[in-house]
Amino acid sequence: MLMKRITFLVAIMLLVAFYSCQKEISHPNQQPEDLVNAANANSEHGHLKQTKEVSSDGVFKWIDIQLQMMRTSSPFIGGLPVSRVYGYTGVALYEAVVPGMPSYQSLSGQLSGMPSMPNTMPGYAYHWGVVANATMAAMSRNFFPITSDANKAAMKKLEDSLNAIYQNEISDAATFKRSVDRGQQVAQLIFAWAETDGYKNAQGNYTPLGAGYWAPTLPAFLAAFGPHWGENRLMVAGSLDGSAQPAPPSYSTDPSSAYYQTVKEVYDISQTLTPEQTAIGLFYRDNPGFGGGHYLSQFKQVLQQEQPGLDFTAFAYAKTGIAIVDAGIGCWKTKYTYNQERPIKYIREVLGHSGWNPLFNTPNFPDFPSGHSTLAGTFAEIMEGLFGYSYEFTDHSYDYLGMAPRTYHSFDGLAKEIGAARVYAGIHYTYSCTAAVLQGRTIAKNVNRSLKFLKE
Repeated sequence: MLMKRITFLVAIMLLVAFYSCQKEISHPNQQPEDLVNAANANSEHGHLKQTKEVSSDGVFKWIDIQLQMMRTSSPFIGGLPVSRVYGYTGVALYEAVVPGMPSYQSLSGQLSGMPSMPNTMPGYAYHWGVVANATMAAMSRNFFPITSDANKAAMKKLEDSLNAIYQNEISDAATFKRSVDRGQQVAQLIFAWAETDGYKNAQGNYTPLGAGYWAPTLPAFLAAFGPHWGENRLMVAGSLDGSAQPAPPSYSTDPSSAYYQTVKEVYDISQTLTPEQTAIGLFYRDNPGFGGGHYLSQFKQVLQQEQPGLDFTAFAYAKTGIAIVDAGIGCWKTKYTYNQERPIKYIREVLGHSGWNPLFNTPNFPDFPSGHSTLAGTFAEIMEGLFGYSYEFTDHSYDYLGMAPRTYHSFDGLAKEIGAARVYAGIHYTYSCTAAVLQGRTIAKNVNRSLKFLKE
């Protein structure tokens, strides 16, 4: 009899433990009962929805607006400067909506000089779609203050149309206003922080150093862009550690030298370009186009293919953008360390092909390492961590220009094609591109190791 009673008591205890565990598994992010009760106490409060419950479509539409402003800006913004738009907008979006992501934390204290973010009001509801809309609208206006009237009208139309949808989902005006206020407040703090990163001092005088060093090139002989961009504040301290690659071959006019052969390869390739190689070279010209915003366009297309919730989009947007910003800084720091000349100068003056030209005008900054390839390596490394090594997507960025879309089966394949595109175009040496991809990947790995998005 005693054994039966003990067995019965043990069974009851096991059942209680089982259902307790089930409750914890089913509701890992359950709010304390007092907060839930407070949130439903009156019409100003409401269910504390999480960011993951909101669609990312609104963010994708804002990215489209930003890409439109990048490609229609006058004068053209260029390749590198728009990386800041990508990076800081991603951080602003993430910081604005992260309170609705219980497992994630602010990056304040992790990113260099980033200010503390405002807290949400405990127990009060926020509509994270409204928060995101306000954030993206404010960041877009801040970064493009002198865009065309048509673009300004497009921003207002998008902001109003999304708010009209969201207001139908909200039962009271106070929640809507509270959400708008949060988005705008975070955006202003992040943009003010961005304004102190040193980009305003990136220009400066550059004096050509002689044979083998970069100098303004045909046809416009433009002054050097961004001699001091490499001195900008990094988003992640230490992100450049260990990223430096071996120096390019030393300058020489000896036909047997590695340098001579490096340049001759570019010329030889230019003489046998296939239609496919020409198309690849022109696809990554990015002017006309998005400049460095091409990576933002590719990011958006992959995310649209996946259709994640707003939480993942905000996280991925911030992570890729942060790495892209630091990769650009690291690349430019290296460019103005070596100051390597571009192929056009050597091909015309040393190889003797005085009428030779690349597929399009040579950019106005040193060759090594390739900026596009550095960013491509960084982008590939981060995206592989998010979506895996074998991932297929088609890049439709330049459908509007009548260019055929490019299909990739991996992000590594994307990075390699971008490097090849610069050689096909005749504006970079092969080593400048292969080394740049490795540099970019190392920077991305440092960012991955340093940043802690998840709470411990």
